[in-house]
Amino acid sequence: MRASLTDRELIHAYRVGDERAFESLLNRYQHAVFTKIQFIVRDSEVANDLFQDVWIKVVQVLKTGKYVEEGKFGPWVLRIAHNSAIDYFRRNRKVRMVRPTEEFDIFDTISGDECTVEERLVQQDILSELQQLVPMLPPEQQEVVRMRMEHNLSFKEIAEETDVSINTALGRMRYALINLRRMVENGEVVLTAH
Repeated sequence: MRASLTDRELIHAYRVGDERAFESLLNRYQHAVFTKIQFIVRDSEVANDLFQDVWIKVVQVLKTGKYVEEGKFGPWVLRIAHNSAIDYFRRNRKVRMVRPTEEFDIFDTISGDECTVEERLVQQDILSELQQLVPMLPPEQQEVVRMRMEHNLSFKEIAEETDVSINTALGRMRYALINLRRMVENGEVVLTAH
């Protein structure tokens, strides 16, 4: 039945609480999205991670009501996939070799690593404080957060391990992040550098 619904009808159904409508959208476009990403990054592991990131973005936009339906859901999702793959490429492309000249020497721009060590320590402090909040989440959200962060599982693997749909795994992570953010904002933990 859902297979015969238009994208617009599925989006509307999803917005009013029909989680399976999203699953239908995912099934309808997953091959095209994955193929698009894979074609650009040419690494199936990276493509899997970007694929999941794309669908998390889609869920966030749909849930917040920011998506404006113009009958172009497919091209919109593929544009997100394309942009994600290109962004990944930009972040990870090889750095060109720069030879020092009289006017410019790369070592003049480096001020030592105290800053990066300090940043790393701050990140570790924040991470350990956030980990103290994880037990305050509902059990399903705790499980997804731990599987993703501690075991570095993809959302597909999490879905298989927990015997739920990818959409449910993505949703649990999304709600976990919302709940963690709310706890921080409500002062249940103060993220500071020691």
